[in-house]
Amino acid sequence: MRSRGTWARSRPALLFSIVEPKSRVAPVVVEVPHAGLSVDALALATLAAPARSLAHDADLYVDELYADAPAEGATLLVSHVSRYVCDLNRAEDDVDALAVETGRSRSAPHGVIWRSTTENRPALVAPIKRAEYERRLELIYRPYHAALARLLQERIDRFGYVVLLCAHSMPSRGREGHRDPGTFRADVVPGSRGGTTADAAVIKVPDALASARGWSVLHDEPYRGGFSTGFYGRPRERQHALQVELSRRLYMDETTLAKKSNEFEKVRDYCRELVAHLAAVEL
Repeated sequence: MRSRGTWARSRPALLFSIVEPKSRVAPVVVEVPHAGLSVDALALATLAAPARSLAHDADLYVDELYADAPAEGATLLVSHVSRYVCDLNRAEDDVDALAVETGRSRSAPHGVIWRSTTENRPALVAPIKRAEYERRLELIYRPYHAALARLLQERIDRFGYVVLLCAHSMPSRGREGHRDPGTFRADVVPGSRGGTTADAAVIKVPDALASARGWSVLHDEPYRGGFSTGFYGRPRERQHALQVELSRRLYMDETTLAKKSNEFEKVRDYCRELVAHLAAVEL
């Protein structure tokens, strides 16, 4: 089943997709907030970021890597909108005056509205108008998170608990705009904000699967889990959230952005197993 949001009142477009399992259902929801590249006309008029940055700052192909999630009983939620339009893994009030007019007077280059690329190039021609910011929240951000909250509640109602897998990818080395510039990163980085967003049985699942493939794992470094992980990760309420960052070197050429065909299928198999094992955790 696919769900449509509304891109603009005069011209609807597909903002996000919801793919439900076809047979058995597991207590798992997979969200992919950053794989999209779509930019509508009103947002495009505000952008200074080069097209190359839109691709380099997207989690390219992550939606394809998790395409088998519904076969393992999970619901797959995928945004098709570029994070340069609206970053769905940030709080909606995470803005500053250099990104949105009348925004907070603080430095937040990568809030819900990005004002610079990860290579420290300007992402915006100028701070966007408050009305444009509200438009993006109303038409993109809020429908997406309303859909995610509904999917989680449906699983809780059915199983008594839910596991949210926040699916991301990362450059193999930190870039200039990251907090770890030049650092060679682990292959897999699970983020749980110091083990606070999910049960320990959930948090340890990515490790064994990665180790069996000879991949390195480092928890919470450099990513501890973004907005979705922190906001929806409430173990005491039987709602568990885990962010998993996959190094892009595992499955793609980070310069040409092309898939590595054989490696891509191996990583896709990892993602399928990850969902299957999360579905099997007893909580």
